[in-house]
Amino acid sequence: WGILFSHPRDFTPVCTTELGRAAKLAPEFSKRNVKMIALSIDSVQDHLSWSKVLGRSMGSSRGKGGAAGLSRSSRAIGQTSSAQPLTPSPCAQVFVFGPDKKLKLSILYPATTGRNFDEILRVVDSLQLTAYKKVATPVDWKPGDSVMVVPTLPDEEAKKLFPKGVFTKDLPSGKKYLRYTPQP
Repeated sequence: WGILFSHPRDFTPVCTTELGRAAKLAPEFSKRNVKMIALSIDSVQDHLSWSKVLGRSMGSSRGKGGAAGLSRSSRAIGQTSSAQPLTPSPCAQVFVFGPDKKLKLSILYPATTGRNFDEILRVVDSLQLTAYKKVATPVDWKPGDSVMVVPTLPDEEAKKLFPKGVFTKDLPSGKKYLRYTPQP
């Protein structure tokens, strides 16, 4: 699994806080077998300078930060404005890729709004769970909550796959398609 965080520019206040948070959560991402890469349109020299600032702001005297040493790489993913090729657009993007190297999630944030890394972790948990089990995660799901059995799974097979039980929510229509089970 991989996550790519794009940033409008190095040395931006919101992005500095985001990379600090990402560094603090690095062990959580690592537990989930997720590699993270951050990039912006600035030069490698700017990345290295920003990395030193990030390292100090995160309590490290060695200057290890989260900015990737990629120069002007974000043009390939639409990070820059079409009117001025090297002028950053006011957005920050998150891309989550699965082990199959396919895009699983894309989130676009305005540059003035910091990313919610707790939500990104929650989504990674959901993506990984639903990739390997025949379940979906309902609204506001958190790890450990009940999950939904996918609609394509016949009831008999669901009973075999989920020995803790399958519970159907009663609906006014009488339809029995909201099937839940404890998280496998």
